[in-house]
Amino acid sequence: MNTLSYKTVSVKAGDIQKEWVVIDATDQVLGRLCSKVAKILRGKYKPSFTPHMDCGDNVIIINADKVKLTGMKWTDREYLRYTGYPGGQRSYTAADLMAKSNNKHIKAGMHPLFIKVVKGMLPKTKLGAQQLKNLHVYNGENHPHEAQNPKVIDINNLK
Repeated sequence: MNTLSYKTVSVKAGDIQKEWVVIDATDQVLGRLCSKVAKILRGKYKPSFTPHMDCGDNVIIINADKVKLTGMKWTDREYLRYTGYPGGQRSYTAADLMAKSNNKHIKAGMHPLFIKVVKGMLPKTKLGAQQLKNLHVYNGENHPHEAQNPKVIDINNLK
């Protein structure tokens, strides 16, 4: 038997095929939705997944304001950030971050709650930061990425 009859294929940068995907967040649970989004951003649903390459798709989440949290997590769950100065630890609830998403000073597509949750599920490296840039989250039904011809997927059909 030829022992070299099978090979592990590692994708090169020129062979990566990125797609644009639209996901509707209406009545979805935040953590379950974001874990599947993180897998799509990493490219784990593709057969050509390579851990050290950005081979994931670009994800557009619409209707982010209609996402659900179970229990009392809107007010009791705290998200932390640190300013870098002594005594500079700040805490926010999910309701605070959701209200912040309506602020006109927040860049379009950068929903603070979704960015915070998905960022925790990606690698803590430069690659994770690069993959997080492929996430675009909008509160309403409209998004400015129609030129990319995104395909709509049902997030409930993914494992």
